[in-house]
Amino acid sequence: MSATFTRDTIPPGGALAPFRYPVFRAIWSANLFSSIGSVMQAVAAAWMMTELTDRRLLVALVQASATIPILLLGVVAGAIADSYDRRTVMLWAQSLMLVVSAVLSVMGYLGAITPWSLLLLTLMVGMGTALNAPAWQASVRLTVDRQDLPQAVSINAIAVSLARSLGPALGGLVISIWSVNAAFALNAVSYLAMLVVLARWRPGVPPPVPMPIGSSILTGIRFCVQSGPIARVLARGLVFGFGAAGFQALLPVVVRLQLHGNQIAYGVVLGAFGFGSVLSALVVSKLRRRFGSEAIVGVSTVLFVAAQLLLSASHTLGPAVIAALIAGAGWVALMTSLNVAIQMRAPEAILARCLSMYQAIAFGGMALGAWVWGALADRVGLVTSVRLAATWLALTLIMRFVAPMPTREEGRIEPVEDTLEPT
Repeated sequence: MSATFTRDTIPPGGALAPFRYPVFRAIWSANLFSSIGSVMQAVAAAWMMTELTDRRLLVALVQASATIPILLLGVVAGAIADSYDRRTVMLWAQSLMLVVSAVLSVMGYLGAITPWSLLLLTLMVGMGTALNAPAWQASVRLTVDRQDLPQAVSINAIAVSLARSLGPALGGLVISIWSVNAAFALNAVSYLAMLVVLARWRPGVPPPVPMPIGSSILTGIRFCVQSGPIARVLARGLVFGFGAAGFQALLPVVVRLQLHGNQIAYGVVLGAFGFGSVLSALVVSKLRRRFGSEAIVGVSTVLFVAAQLLLSASHTLGPAVIAALIAGAGWVALMTSLNVAIQMRAPEAILARCLSMYQAIAFGGMALGAWVWGALADRVGLVTSVRLAATWLALTLIMRFVAPMPTREEGRIEPVEDTLEPT
């Protein structure tokens, strides 16, 4: 990759411009490998839960276990990332996820996993993700020039999307050939590449002065609430995350009960979601520059509504794959637009806290949505629950009038702003 993507071969500002930077390439590649392992584990955990219990709520909570910690710990993690060396924070987070994944694998091989222990361990992996996410998102500015930052955010989404494409297929293959426990073990190994890259990376910036966590959190909350553009972005993330959870949390149940599919079919559907995400991430920056973020968020919401309705009506694999492809495109286009809006409007000194607020609210909405739609599926039926989630998302289109996305120059600031820190 280093021989192809250089500052001489790729002009700044292009879709692949972030690959001009060696540090970004190394971290992106390691993150891709780690993300593939994480998706494999998520697929294995969701499928194992369908074997351990027939309660749809517990299956949905496996999906939510990755996002609940972001809701509960995200703001604290952002304060930690702004108060301590972000590289060190990421090293600790990746190490935690490695250890927990290894324990999950060992318990699986010993036949000691129960529905509640599976939820607990996946919750602990989610805790590592919650700690890692703000530090990594806030570190992107240290790996690329500011003009290439929006593209870097989109390319990071491509890594996640590639993982969604390859991880489910590989996860289904590993499960069918070996077992779910092998998928857990491979995920533990996948963290090693990121640990090596982070250990070798030297950002070249002085570490921040540690602040009391409570004061740091209050400063971040106060800024996000008082910043009109950022507050509106947070509101959009909350309402979308709540509705989008209906697709992702109930997908394993749809595949097993409505499509009568196996783990391979589940992997194929998730792979289609990832493929749609990749296609969307490659073009969303250009489309956003041309049409604006409000248009992208609106169209993405409509796409996700259509995907949920199609999924609810699917009884064979083909329509479900199409639904997942559409949902993946809408998901990445919308979420990267929200992320870029935060990145371009939050000062460096408080960036991780702003990003953690966004992630806590958006993914917290997903966790709450997974619980609500899963509980409704047990009470009123699977199809009705998915369609109610689609109805919710359709109603959120009114947010363009209540909390419009920031205009191109609204709230944009310089990358460093030290005056926000309390003395």
